Amino acid sequence: MVLAQHSTISISSGPSRAFLGLGSNMGDRLCFLQAAVNAIDAIDDLVAVSGVYETDPVGGPQQGLFLNVVAQLSTGRLPRNLLELCQQLETSAGRVREVRWGPRTLDADVLWVEGETADEPDLIVPHPRMLERAFVMVPLGELAPDLVAGWVNPGIGDCRRLGDWDQLAIRTGEGSL
Repeated sequence: MVLAQHSTISISSGPSRAFLGLGSNMGDRLCFLQAAVNAIDAIDDLVAVSGVYETDPVGGPQQGLFLNVVAQLSTGRLPRNLLELCQQLETSAGRVREVRWGPRTLDADVLWVEGETADEPDLIVPHPRMLERAFVMVPLGELAPDLVAGWVNPGIGDCRRLGDWDQLAIRTGEGSL
């Protein structure tokens, strides 16, 4: 996955903890996640990746199961720049937006950025629906238990842990996930 260079990047006063949610339910799902994680790692400080979860789709039309992970970054990027990164990742994965919450090669969302909030038409941080989604909160809890303290699973959709990122990601291309 090759990302286009973006000419304007706003940087905060110092590195902050940030979390991106990544999901795929089309094609070689794990391969799309691996490419996104590799691209993030190449341009930002990737700290950790949660385990891989297979999850039911929530909302939208009937569609296949998702693979989901959460990536933790240590970054100076502001939420707007992280959104642009997410959009570049999706474009590089060939995502086409035809139906809201429809099937996708890659879905990348800014979940939370330490010390930052955003409330704009196309960007709300913290993510406005993350507390409603086990596929976000369960993997986020692996990386940042402090952010999920007190969270109660709403019980919408199944969320099954398939294994550690480091163990599953190396199997990319085998067609098993």
